[in-house]
Amino acid sequence: MALPVAEWQGRTARLWAALEPALRERLAAASLQDAVRLGCDVLRSKEEEEAALEQLCHQAPTDKKPEAASWYREQGNQEFKQGRYQAALRLYSRVCLEDIARAESHGYPDRLLPKVLLRKAECLLCLGRLQDAQDVLRVLESKIALDGAMTTHLTRLKKLSQLKVKLGEKERCPEPAQGEHGGTQGEPEIWEENSSISGASSSLSLSFDAERGRHLVASQDIMAGQSLVKEEAFVSVLCPGESLALQDGDTAWDTRATNADLYCHRCLRQLLASVPCQGCSYAQYCSQDCADRAWQQYHRTECPLGALLLTLGVFCHVALRTVLLAGYAEVSRLVEGSHCGDKNLQNPEGSCRPLSEADAGAGSRGVPGCDSSGQYQSSYQALFHLLPNTEQHSPEHKFLCTLSVVALCKQLQAAGLEAAVLSQESPQQCSKPKTCEKTSEELSPELKTVAEAMLRHVLQLQCNAQAITVMQEMGPGDGAVVDKKPVRLATAFFPVLSLLNHSCCPNTSVSFSGTSVTVRAAQPISSGQEVLHCYGPHWCRMRVAERQQLLRQYFFECRCPACLQELQSGVKSVVSIRNSFCCPKCQAQMQGEEDTLCCSVEACATSASRDHLSGRLQDLQQEIKKALELLRVGKADQAIKKLLKCQMDAGTFLSPEHLLMGEMEDHLAQVYATVGKWQEAARHLRKSIEIVEMHHGPSSVETGHELFKLAQILFNGFAVSEALSTIQRAEGILSVHFGPQSAQMQELQEMKACLSELPRNILQRT
Repeated sequence: MALPVAEWQGRTARLWAALEPALRERLAAASLQDAVRLGCDVLRSKEEEEAALEQLCHQAPTDKKPEAASWYREQGNQEFKQGRYQAALRLYSRVCLEDIARAESHGYPDRLLPKVLLRKAECLLCLGRLQDAQDVLRVLESKIALDGAMTTHLTRLKKLSQLKVKLGEKERCPEPAQGEHGGTQGEPEIWEENSSISGASSSLSLSFDAERGRHLVASQDIMAGQSLVKEEAFVSVLCPGESLALQDGDTAWDTRATNADLYCHRCLRQLLASVPCQGCSYAQYCSQDCADRAWQQYHRTECPLGALLLTLGVFCHVALRTVLLAGYAEVSRLVEGSHCGDKNLQNPEGSCRPLSEADAGAGSRGVPGCDSSGQYQSSYQALFHLLPNTEQHSPEHKFLCTLSVVALCKQLQAAGLEAAVLSQESPQQCSKPKTCEKTSEELSPELKTVAEAMLRHVLQLQCNAQAITVMQEMGPGDGAVVDKKPVRLATAFFPVLSLLNHSCCPNTSVSFSGTSVTVRAAQPISSGQEVLHCYGPHWCRMRVAERQQLLRQYFFECRCPACLQELQSGVKSVVSIRNSFCCPKCQAQMQGEEDTLCCSVEACATSASRDHLSGRLQDLQQEIKKALELLRVGKADQAIKKLLKCQMDAGTFLSPEHLLMGEMEDHLAQVYATVGKWQEAARHLRKSIEIVEMHHGPSSVETGHELFKLAQILFNGFAVSEALSTIQRAEGILSVHFGPQSAQMQELQEMKACLSELPRNILQRT
């Protein structure tokens, strides 16, 4: 979660309410520097709060538990026996991970390592990770040879020999690589970088005015699908995912897979055989190189504070990692500059004058965040100048952030990590940190500077944090048809991406690859038109009132064309109409703003309670979840029956165009595809696509994803002609949103190439 755990939020709220009114007024009006000083005073006089925070950290343990190894091994064995190789590999990786030495250093029983390594190698073979499997087998051979007692390993030697044969067979007959079967990979995109804005296209320019602040404008006509921004995150922190708090008596060892188990904590690549941190049980990496880089750059400081960082939330973690990556010298320079009468750093956009076209062409020296030569770089200086909106945050929220940052810096000092924060040198000195103890000592002046910068960044994140998302497989994942949905993976700072203002009807599409972002034009953009990004609330997905409510966290009132049209005309949005309830008797639309809804057909005059219909909708959603659970455990026939029953029930009170009606069609397509009934699956998915197009438009990314699934179903069902036409349409949409090199585009091209190579007589029949 972005903010601290609920218990710590509750304690700070009660503490705020108990403060003297005069102190509350001082804190509410305080500058960032004064807020840190006052926060130190409050925590020094309330030592019980630090003790409570330390107790909360026990619910998120990140220290190594040597005795957990055998438990994870047994859990891995159970997954392996049931053919769930990825789950088994994840659990085995928690035992032996990258190499024998690491497992031995944590007390894993020496006699059990060969058996675990055999299982791990077999998992890697099943998953096609041939080089990794070969490495594991090589380690296993050397381990058995060193043991000397060969007779105790006869069974394992036989298994080892069998695995080596399998490995050789797979190496001689490898899986077809991407781009084979005559498929043509997408042409590289033409890209000319902007001379004034790092990571931005030369077709953009940086502008400023009092109403919109800093923003990007098209300096020439832009085509749909054209790349506009390619930026690497200045900092990113993996969101750990949902995890239940430990109760008394619960084991700290968990087999549930969260983001923290599935992705590299540095580069965000998907994990199979992970390399763990040697000091904690939380951080995992895709390679030793990533582990070493993370350790050098920031993790040697974060490692002993893992439980505290999980307790204080992702925003505090991002703030700490930001100052560690920037380095104390740069942090100190900018913080001190904000104390020396530089009002630009308190309100970065307050003293800017509007930029004319001539100004934009000559550079942007007057725009906050630009360097002395007028360049806007994806740098700490640009990040530091993002608006913290200090005066707009509620005093209670600012107090929570202040106490959290000060408590974190006090623990840095208590753990002997101050030198690492200030110099980022001598990592060996930090590999065995002191035990964190309560400290009532005053923070050093240097750590107060760090705390002030961190407080600034935590406040900035509410308006400038970017969620890095990934398309994650949902459902049983049997490989025939892959259902993917976007999932929040990490929180990051992208200084250049942050220049894009919000619109509920944006003209761009954003996609991620690891820690990098690409912004593409979702439609043609004329020269002089502002380039706009959706912060989440989209006109296709929610009503104007809901959008305006959600956008309040960004401290502005959206005046985009979609909002103005709905607000000024008073006409119900398309979302309201299509996601409405229908009359139980005549199926006409129900209408009304009060608790009682009436049929729109006067002759019918049927009425119903809004609460009653909303309750039916919630019950229906629960039944759909039960159907999907039946599918997950392999009971496809029962899942179909339950979904069809849900569909009949929904038809009695939901509009035929309701998004949930489309979702049920999608789920039915998924179940029928699981049992190989391709024609039925395609029929239901076509209905789903009709509803998705009504809500999101025929060229939307949502429609593209649905067409991608339909292409998979038609491909597997051997409906060649329709499959080829569907692939062509999906390519036209997805290439605009994700570019020609995306994984989905590559898979579409592979399917097209495979179908195109079929004998002519088969193509004619289909």
